[in-house]
Amino acid sequence: MEAAPAQPPGTDRNALNRAVLLAAGLLVLGLLFQELTTLLVAVLITVLIAIPLSAAADLGERYRVPRALGALGGLFLGLGVIVATFALVIPPAVDEADQFIDEIDETIAAAGEDLEHLTGEESEEIGQRVQDFLNGFTEDPERLLGPLASAGATVASIIAALVFILITAYFMAVKPTPLLNGIKSLVPPDRRPRAEHIITRLRTSWVGWMQGLVADMFISGILIYIGLSLIDLDFALVFAVLGAFLVIIPYFGAFIGGIFPVLVGLADSPEKAALTLIVYLVVQQIEGNLIIPLIMGQRVKLHPALIAIGVLVVGQLLGIIGLFVAVPIISAIVILTDELYVKRHPEEKVQPPVEDPPPSPQILRA
Repeated sequence: MEAAPAQPPGTDRNALNRAVLLAAGLLVLGLLFQELTTLLVAVLITVLIAIPLSAAADLGERYRVPRALGALGGLFLGLGVIVATFALVIPPAVDEADQFIDEIDETIAAAGEDLEHLTGEESEEIGQRVQDFLNGFTEDPERLLGPLASAGATVASIIAALVFILITAYFMAVKPTPLLNGIKSLVPPDRRPRAEHIITRLRTSWVGWMQGLVADMFISGILIYIGLSLIDLDFALVFAVLGAFLVIIPYFGAFIGGIFPVLVGLADSPEKAALTLIVYLVVQQIEGNLIIPLIMGQRVKLHPALIAIGVLVVGQLLGIIGLFVAVPIISAIVILTDELYVKRHPEEKVQPPVEDPPPSPQILRA
């Protein structure tokens, strides 16, 4: 029996040192995870903004307009559309929201018996508590920022961050070539065409997501407004705006946006609450079975089930902010996995099973 080969001196110590370094690295990575994820989300948002600005600059170049002016025009056009939308929709929505908050205690009181059975508390106390909670948001807007406010961020710092993101996205759109060349220089020369192919796939996927998101917001908002108006529910406009904004969270946004409308309908009558719920279920079915499969399946190349599960995972890892860019993150993970792992490890051909040779005549005679 041969003796096992002797281990070279210092092998155990080297393995122990590597384990300690790995544990220390994982600990540091865990401590920096929140800051790193926030930075990555900010970078992703910057890139997503730079993509349409770059498209505007490309369009301007076709008409001999300098890229700087084309990107600037695209930026002003985008901001103008947002401001115009806010100017047309937000003021009446804010008025309805203020009226809704003022009447929330009466709304809850009207649904008092049902709430008392569910919570065991008097409806007046519940109404006052909810009204104080909502008034806290209107009187202190920083509370709307959720985790950012708890992390010490202020409205001014967030506005400054948004301005910085817009400026960075603008310069990325004006001169994208040095940035792309810098990214491709990180890989060996023989693999740079593949890196360019991956970047193109990511850009195509994210552009499809943005186009689909705009269509989804518009269609869902219109459908919610029409449905709530047909059943004569109060505050239909504010609920439609809220629902259109929340469709950025696939599948789950419709359910979140339907909580208060159902409560308002319940204050009127159980029948109206049921009709309100039906409106949101119909809109959610249209979105989940028509809009999302067409958009994500054709443009983003993602299965709806993968999107639903991925949104939950991204929300757990990145918090509320991650939900708004969950689909681009999921698509990036899928594309990178496909390009960097699946295509590098193609499935081996399955060899047919080897049949046993027929028994020899001698064995048969035995």
